[in-house]
Amino acid sequence: MNAILPILAAVLQASSFTLDKIILSVRHVGHRAYVGISFPLIFLITLAIFAIVRPPLSFDLFAGGLGWLITASVAMTIATNLFFYRALDADALGEIQTLELLPAIPVILFSGVIFTDERRLAILIPALVAAMVIVWAHWERRHVRIAKRTLPFLLWALAVAPIGAAISKTLLSVWNPISLELVRSGAVAAVLAPFYSRWSRGIPLQAFRLLLLTNVLTTIAWILFYFSYQRSGIIYTLLLFSIQPVLVYFASAVLLRERLQGKKVVAFGVVLVSIAVAQFLV
Repeated sequence: MNAILPILAAVLQASSFTLDKIILSVRHVGHRAYVGISFPLIFLITLAIFAIVRPPLSFDLFAGGLGWLITASVAMTIATNLFFYRALDADALGEIQTLELLPAIPVILFSGVIFTDERRLAILIPALVAAMVIVWAHWERRHVRIAKRTLPFLLWALAVAPIGAAISKTLLSVWNPISLELVRSGAVAAVLAPFYSRWSRGIPLQAFRLLLLTNVLTTIAWILFYFSYQRSGIIYTLLLFSIQPVLVYFASAVLLRERLQGKKVVAFGVVLVSIAVAQFLV
């Protein structure tokens, strides 16, 4: 049962990313328009899920240090998105997606150090192997070349991702994932959407439908991801979630006719073996 949540989250997130590629390449929707529409949509979709499930949400959840942790989480999310889209203007989407995979490694290491329940070598080692092989598979160049405006995003992500994961785990010991995502997505949308909303005008109806679908998928994926954080821990979740970029790759090969690369096929096999080893040893 524990494996279902992160695997389902990975499948949904892979579907969302594949749709994103279709939207950005076929429908010619710029990334600024994408942001201007997506953040409010994520909040509204989460709000709809919240209204159906009705998880607990009260002012007590903001008491003491919890309120500061939520504020820090929102601030880091906003800053990460600002760094990300500034980098996207200066670098290729493929390069940025590769760099996004790197923070999983310090997250796994940091979590294993500060949380005693994460110190399970049977999961930690396969998770590190899977994370490193995924980065290897997506690294396209023999020499690392990072655009000047991309370097701040990489440094920020490497430094903040472990802290953000630790904050999320701490908050989820008290918060329901749906309630937490509602508060965070609402705060992020309120801050970022006004800066990007002007680019979202005139989006074709068909493109908007795809945007709605991709944001439904990603919202559900992240809620399931945080439920897995809550129940199974950070490292186990990241291990099983590591199939997501490989699923995106194979989906892109089928739907967008992208050429298959041997190293990514090998990576998929290594990830599956890592997951199988962890499942056997736990």
